Amino acid sequence: MHIVDRRLNPGSKSLENRQRFLRRAKALVQGAVKKSSQDRDIKDVLEGGEISIPLDGMNEPRFRREGGTRDMVLPGNKKFVEGDMLPRSGEGRGKASDPGEGDSEDAFRFVLSRDEFVDLFLDDLELPDLAKRKLAQAEGEGIRRAGYATSGSPANISVGRTVRLAMARRVALRRPRPEQIAELEEEAAHADEGRRAELMAEIDALKAKIRRIPFIDPIDIRYRRFETTPKPVAQAVMFCLMDVSGSMTEHMKDLAKRFYMLLYVFLKRRYRHVEIVFIRHTDRAEEVDEDTFFHGPASGGTLVSSALQAMHDIVRSRFRPADWNIYAAQASDGDNSSSDGEVAARLLTEMILPVSQFFAYLEVGESGGHTFDLSDSSLWSLYQRLRAEGAPLSMRKVSDRSEIFPVFHELFHRRGKQERAAP
Repeated sequence: MHIVDRRLNPGSKSLENRQRFLRRAKALVQGAVKKSSQDRDIKDVLEGGEISIPLDGMNEPRFRREGGTRDMVLPGNKKFVEGDMLPRSGEGRGKASDPGEGDSEDAFRFVLSRDEFVDLFLDDLELPDLAKRKLAQAEGEGIRRAGYATSGSPANISVGRTVRLAMARRVALRRPRPEQIAELEEEAAHADEGRRAELMAEIDALKAKIRRIPFIDPIDIRYRRFETTPKPVAQAVMFCLMDVSGSMTEHMKDLAKRFYMLLYVFLKRRYRHVEIVFIRHTDRAEEVDEDTFFHGPASGGTLVSSALQAMHDIVRSRFRPADWNIYAAQASDGDNSSSDGEVAARLLTEMILPVSQFFAYLEVGESGGHTFDLSDSSLWSLYQRLRAEGAPLSMRKVSDRSEIFPVFHELFHRRGKQERAAP
């Protein structure tokens, strides 16, 4: 049985053709999605929308004859000679000869649904080095072969098993073979009248037996049987550490929150067993819920070690490193108390990084990048020194909204084995 999906999408187009197009042009569409995402708000990423891709990448594959040159002369030509460039037929096609003239066909525009947009945006992202430690509660997602059944979907018919059983039944019931009947018919053609009558009676009996014993009987048909099996899922926890001290301006807090909102969407969309722990800090740290983390006001001094200590305490009490994959993403303006640097370094090197799969640090600055024209912040210098000593840290800086999406992709893109070995 061959099933063809004839459902129509909201634009009254064939859903099957649309999915085939998205698979064929996946690389181009993903590039257009990432480009269009840079100027969007986080909430707009979940709403899909119109994107455009170049027509150059949409050419259909064609067969062409290799070798040789074919010259052809058409009658009635008085205008062109060999080597002339022929204009395209029709008006308003192709690139305009002058700016602002004609209609351009250099880009193909179409609308992506909400799910299509998010799936393409998150397709090449993953949590680095996700290891199967103690497995979370298994889910009945996987399927495996479970022998054969006498009933099922026509698409699951096992031809080999069915033919084998049919042959065994025909042999057991001594179903006549066509070759046997052909030999008798040939002998009857050269036999005398009495012998021919006997042979024809035998042939009729054999043919009647063939009709009674079908080549394939319904009792022979077997279907491949499948059953769901528990699919183990690895456990992971992501710690979101955000500086909300007085040195963080509204612009900086907005950049940090955009990064964490994107991280939240990514984790909830791609992973089912990932816990998210929100920690915000000034000169003291506290674990908060999602709403307070993104919308609650706060201000005060800065002690980065308070957030790292809070993370360490939570790991020790709730997330045993032998059972959980531990990740952390920290956002700050880089400002920290001078007396707190060594405490933060000790917590990172001795408590946090040894049990973490991945630690990402995002430093946010004022709009226009003026902050980054100055010398590196105390926290950036500390993390840079730790990374030079071999600590598994990933560090990025952002000062504008448009930089959030590229930086997020740099931190969480799917890595090869060689990339995983490098910080």
